[in-house]
Amino acid sequence: MNIPATLALSAALACATVQASAQDLRSSRRSISYHKTDIRGLEIFYREAGPTDAPTVLLLHGFPSSSRMWEPLMPLLADKYHLIAPDYPGFGNSSAPPPCDFTYTFDNIAAVIGELTTKLGLTDYVLFMQDYGGPVGFRMALAHPERVRGVIVQNAVSHEQGLSPLWNARRKYWADPAHEVEALKANFTSLEATRQRHLGSSPRPERYDPDTWIDEYAFLTRPGQAEIQTTLFLDYRTNVASYPKWQAWLRQTRPPTLVVWGEYDPSFAVAGATAYRDDVPDAEVHILEAGHFALDEATDEIALLVRDFLGRLAGHKG
Repeated sequence: MNIPATLALSAALACATVQASAQDLRSSRRSISYHKTDIRGLEIFYREAGPTDAPTVLLLHGFPSSSRMWEPLMPLLADKYHLIAPDYPGFGNSSAPPPCDFTYTFDNIAAVIGELTTKLGLTDYVLFMQDYGGPVGFRMALAHPERVRGVIVQNAVSHEQGLSPLWNARRKYWADPAHEVEALKANFTSLEATRQRHLGSSPRPERYDPDTWIDEYAFLTRPGQAEIQTTLFLDYRTNVASYPKWQAWLRQTRPPTLVVWGEYDPSFAVAGATAYRDDVPDAEVHILEAGHFALDEATDEIALLVRDFLGRLAGHKG
């Protein structure tokens, strides 16, 4: 037996195997790209992933996050779906003019994001809404119902029963903003409050990456943010007043609906998830062992539920 020749062959095979394995490796984030475009003189930032000719999912973020909250999910959907995740004016990497230069209302933010979708040529999409994404998304749905192929809700409230007792203090601000604004600012820009939005009552705090709330805290303490966020939150009362209108749209159109809800959310009660079945009886509702930002802890579970839901939509292109 020619031992040197055998060793040489083994080494060559090993080298070929390593090279083949390296060639087979593909980053799951390879299709994500980052953009800014001008809408009404504002720089609006958005993340994009997936084939542009695939069915589109519009990912609408919550408070105090940005499109960055969707980063864990996007690679898990980008093989079959076209994903657009914008930052609202005043959030993330989009322009954040002071309230004297931009009207921080949910009507106005929804209009800006609606103009973004028009500029990007998005004629139909699934709305994926979390927290503030609900008020933005439902306004967009009512403005252009013909564009909405389906609705995915993740801890975004459209029913009074979804508001936890924490909202009693928040209603005081709506009733008397001049006297309550400083207390609200202190809460909104508090590191502990920012942390608690993620952890809620989760029995597994070790599953949560502290970078999420540390980054959000850094965002909230940027110059001008306290004024921007308290101004916008004063307008949140218009969302509660709009619940009957959103519910009526759901009842009339019966869009395919998936609800994924973190049960450890300190702000939005589980009753807010099951309430969607009152309007859309066929709504698929899943209560997850997660918090307000359920992707923190249930990324894989949400991805599987979303892929299954999207795959069953009528007219699915994938």
